[in-house]
Amino acid sequence: MPEQPRVRTTEGVVQGRRRQGHAVFRGIPYAQPPVGALRFAAPAPPHRWEGTRQAAEFGPVVPPSLPVDVGPPQGTDWLTLNVGTPDPGAAGLPVLVWIPVGGYISAASSDPMYDPAALAEAGLVVVTVNCRVGAEGFAFLDDAPPNRGFLDQIAALEWVQRNIAAFGGDPGQVTVAGQSAGAGSVAALLTMRRARGLFRRAIAHSVPGLYSTPALARQVTAALADRLGAATPTAAALRDTDPWRLAAELTSFNAGLHAHRESWGRLTETGTALCPVIDGEVLPETPWSALAGARASGTELLVGHTRDEFRLFSVMSGRQGTFTEQDARAALELLAPQPHGAKAYRAAFPQAGPEELVETVYSDALFRMPSQKLAETNAAAGGTSYLFELRWTAPVLGGALGACHSLDVPLAFGTLDSPIGARLIGDEPTPEAIALARELKETWIRFVTTGDAGWAAYRPGQRLTRVLDAESETLPYPEHASRRIWEGHSPAPFDLS
Repeated sequence: MPEQPRVRTTEGVVQGRRRQGHAVFRGIPYAQPPVGALRFAAPAPPHRWEGTRQAAEFGPVVPPSLPVDVGPPQGTDWLTLNVGTPDPGAAGLPVLVWIPVGGYISAASSDPMYDPAALAEAGLVVVTVNCRVGAEGFAFLDDAPPNRGFLDQIAALEWVQRNIAAFGGDPGQVTVAGQSAGAGSVAALLTMRRARGLFRRAIAHSVPGLYSTPALARQVTAALADRLGAATPTAAALRDTDPWRLAAELTSFNAGLHAHRESWGRLTETGTALCPVIDGEVLPETPWSALAGARASGTELLVGHTRDEFRLFSVMSGRQGTFTEQDARAALELLAPQPHGAKAYRAAFPQAGPEELVETVYSDALFRMPSQKLAETNAAAGGTSYLFELRWTAPVLGGALGACHSLDVPLAFGTLDSPIGARLIGDEPTPEAIALARELKETWIRFVTTGDAGWAAYRPGQRLTRVLDAESETLPYPEHASRRIWEGHSPAPFDLS
């Protein structure tokens, strides 16, 4: 039996496993477990160890606030990462750091959809990161640092800078990447002072415009603390609350957000009560305003969205086909840009019924326009942006999912046979799916390696966009009607109504 790979990190020696032509190291701590006195604190440097630490198993995740059974409670060593490398003995390989955050309520680097095998086989060192989410990462507590989930991600990137050369990677060729709230994390990292110099490039799929003002975040956290019987919305009051109970309470809280529509406005349409806070310290402003105001420099950025972003949520919730005119009015009133956005949508889509209007405005407000505007502001700030839209329809459920949210992730990782990949693409991927997966995976590899996505960069005059389909092509930005409606309107933090 061949000897298993060993690597010496700055904290100690780790032993991984050989797998499918590459080496994997799992569950490596990049910070101390955030429990006890460290709960709700900024991440503390990891302890050193003597001897060899086995790195064969994924670390436990922060309890997710999901409305599904997530299994029995795990351990509390939440702040770990995994490395997949073609060869620990190599040097100068490009590095992809994946932030697997969903809705700011879950983060599981162990999901088979993020298996690094295909990317490592192509020559990338792939790092996947567990970090704090939900109340652990984003509850706005008076006696704790805000946006702790982002501080965890920065600590992981600092670990990469210290250690990735020992795994064959080049610390000067790091690309940070994510989808959905992971992409929102990437967008925030682009503009955070503490993250400067920790990565060179960025990939952001389906960037959400989810940010809160301190006033709203304080009210939301106080309401959550009250449900838990805490006297005050503080770390001191919540520190002894069981993490799984806290996550379950947030799940229930999220399900009842509409009851707060009068006071919390747009936030109640997102299904996520706790999101990043524009706190003036960790995150001084939104990525769009920072880039547009030249308070952050542009970078090499691959960014995009799917055509039918909201379809996944309407199908999963059982609401597809049931949206009424009242639903359309509420969506337009809360999510369309003020003051004339509702009228502009009806004028731009005169034949659209309630169903199409709801799906269009939700897709635009939550993901499509934040992604398009990130490409635009990054280019204006001196960066190079490559924009894409996934238009290919998921073949399952008779095509009901369309080109839905998350469809692009198993395509890019080449994990079509993962549980989520199979649910979106089918148990037997079609030749179209296989070809599209190859194209998107090769786009990632080329961009991470060279900074070039393989098509013309996005520029305000042309707005060229790669439309990914059975027959992909580069076209002017396809959601032009929505772009015109949102012209001059960047995603703004949610605030009290």
